[in-house]
Amino acid sequence: MSVETPRRIVLLRHAKADWPDVADHERPLADRGRADAPIAGRRLAATGIAFDLALCSTAARTRETWKLAVAELPQRPRTVYEDRLYDAALGELIAVVNETPDEVRDLLLVGHNPGTHALADALAGGTEGDALTRMNRSAFPTAAFAVLTFDGSWKSVEHGVATLTEFWTPRD
Repeated sequence: MSVETPRRIVLLRHAKADWPDVADHERPLADRGRADAPIAGRRLAATGIAFDLALCSTAARTRETWKLAVAELPQRPRTVYEDRLYDAALGELIAVVNETPDEVRDLLLVGHNPGTHALADALAGGTEGDALTRMNRSAFPTAAFAVLTFDGSWKSVEHGVATLTEFWTPRD
């Protein structure tokens, strides 16, 4: 695949988590999260994007979100559980994306806020319709996702290179 092939990155925030007396990394999904994650999966399937790779935080709530969402996709992409996505700052998220092999056309990243929102906002140099306004107004709620497109290599991903083409939340 040429590095000039149009690429997509989809940023999915984990679904609503519960607050039991456990370490933050081990927090499971709440009932609402277990209901919203498959809905997000069905909406991801409706985009028609055939993900080549999914990068998922190792936190319990992101793993559980992904398990419920991916069951709704027509095809399960290769999945890598990435420690660096947990509690990651914007720079670390961009570094992880920059390491994506160029054979990957469509990437899904399952992560946390504030990093997921910060990454979508930073990459979006342009937008289609009101997606950016809606994303920023909503503060990227749980189980929401953003679809961004760009041309070039994953190594070239930096601030402003992408177009935000879609923003979806389960409460839309």
